[in-house]
Amino acid sequence: MDASKPPAPAETQPSVSDTDPALLRPDLALVAGSADSWALSGHWTLAGLGLRLPTQALPEASGPARVLDATALRALDSAGAWVLRAWLGSAKPALQGWQPQALALMKEVLAREQAQLASPPDGSRLQRVGKAAVAMGRQAQAFLHFVGELSHAACRALPHRRLWRLRAIGHEVEIGGYDALPIIGLTSFLLGVVVAYQGADQLRHYGASVFVVELVGYAMLREFAPLISAIIIAGRSGSAYAAQIGTMVVAEEVDALRTLGIDPLQRLVLPKILALSLALPLLTVFADFTGVFGGMVMARWRLDIGYGEFAERFSRVMQGSALLLGLGKSLVFALIIAAIGCFQGFRTQGSADSVGRQTTLAVVQAIFLVIVADALFSVLFNMLEL
Repeated sequence: MDASKPPAPAETQPSVSDTDPALLRPDLALVAGSADSWALSGHWTLAGLGLRLPTQALPEASGPARVLDATALRALDSAGAWVLRAWLGSAKPALQGWQPQALALMKEVLAREQAQLASPPDGSRLQRVGKAAVAMGRQAQAFLHFVGELSHAACRALPHRRLWRLRAIGHEVEIGGYDALPIIGLTSFLLGVVVAYQGADQLRHYGASVFVVELVGYAMLREFAPLISAIIIAGRSGSAYAAQIGTMVVAEEVDALRTLGIDPLQRLVLPKILALSLALPLLTVFADFTGVFGGMVMARWRLDIGYGEFAERFSRVMQGSALLLGLGKSLVFALIIAAIGCFQGFRTQGSADSVGRQTTLAVVQAIFLVIVADALFSVLFNMLEL
């Protein structure tokens, strides 16, 4: 190729500066008549309109346009047609001097603008309830599918010790367990104070003040300690699991893990479930101690039961089964909270708003299922006379 030879002019691609601007003027030939006529000229295209807004590009009409003449129109695209439609408003002018292609486009824009979109019917209350029930059924089916995949991933990782990621499990135990000790301890202590206070007023009327020990012991070890610990962890760790995994879904990090051949369930979910299954029973034991201590303080203040007398009766009348039942319930609660949090995190659909929505659902569903499971445990223990 000869470098001294000048390049050929590019005439096949006209520049924007060569495009005639879009103009709209009153048609002077018909001004004397009764019709309010306007004439189009130039290129009514995106290039011809430039960066001008419709209110800046078009003059104000003194009345509704009745005739729109396009004899001098050079070109028209969808942008120009919609700008004209916005200027016309509700007017339906007669189209004169239009080329067939431009005429067809303008008529289509006018027809679509004038058409009213039909709003979907609200439906009856029964129909709305049915749709909600179907949505809940589909979500339950998706959760069962998630649990099945999680079980399969756990079985595949069981023979391989390196897949359990002990360091990640320890980190999750620290975040979900150790960091929650202050709030768990304070809440359980106050709850033990409330139980002892409410029981003291009733038992004192019957001369059975000493039974406040059994009341506080059974209430905290069997019911309140595992339940209040699970509710706090559901709001604290369950929401964190959903938000973390949901953010990774939005950032496409989960897809990147799958591309690299890494199972997201083994990498993200299993350490969280194992860590919470270990941390929540330990938190329940800590809540047992602080709750019983709160009841001991209130019994000393309201019923004049000394700390030594309270501790001696507590160790004599309380059975180890009460503690074991509470720990068993806390283990089931941990599995529910971790599974729901991770499940809702994976259901995030590519926006920050979806992350917040799924996080809220994770907390609400986890607390609801924990309370349902606690009620079922109460029925089961009653049937087994435990």
